[in-house]
Amino acid sequence: MHNADSSLLVVRHGQSLWNAAAKWQGSADIELSNRGRAQAAKAGRVLAAGANSFAMVWTSALMRASETASIIANELKLPEPLVDHRWREAHAGEWQGMTPDEIRDEWPGYLERNLRPPGFEPADEVVERVLAAAHELLTATAGGPPALVVSHSGVIRTIRRHLGADGDRIPNLGGTWLHLVDGEVWVGDVFDPHAAPAASGFAEDPGDESAGRRVDHRLR
Repeated sequence: MHNADSSLLVVRHGQSLWNAAAKWQGSADIELSNRGRAQAAKAGRVLAAGANSFAMVWTSALMRASETASIIANELKLPEPLVDHRWREAHAGEWQGMTPDEIRDEWPGYLERNLRPPGFEPADEVVERVLAAAHELLTATAGGPPALVVSHSGVIRTIRRHLGADGDRIPNLGGTWLHLVDGEVWVGDVFDPHAAPAASGFAEDPGDESAGRRVDHRLR
């Protein structure tokens, strides 16, 4: 087990209007639903009751993330979030605004084979910008409280896969810990505000450390 020099919690935004309508969003700028606002407030309370304090909140510029971040920052009694465009969701190209059924009709077999249309932002480009943002933030907060970023499901899943962890579905307000270890970004535990114990505010990832590059955020 390694000790982390700094830590960062990246969470997905609350439910958006297009989440509720089962539409692919990509980088389309869609606002939260009322349910999404309630989810953000609840997650903020869970985080406020947890064992960790946070240095600051950062966010993607997209409305569904920035509003979630503002709600969480308010619950944590922190200043308004700082915007970093590198945490935005991957552009979904021709699929933005389409439902899965519409995609299956117009792009038969693509979803089943995990294929993407030509205009979809490549995963390696997402990894490049997000890893750069994470490394910069982790370096800037080394030796202090962890940072908190509100981003998007595709971003979180892509970065977890790249760092050797699972890329399972991320629920609204779910997320992942990232850590800086010897100058490198490592992936840590998953965060689930719905399953988190009230005493600590965080749920542990039950996966074996050997299955991915994991660092326990409690051992910073």
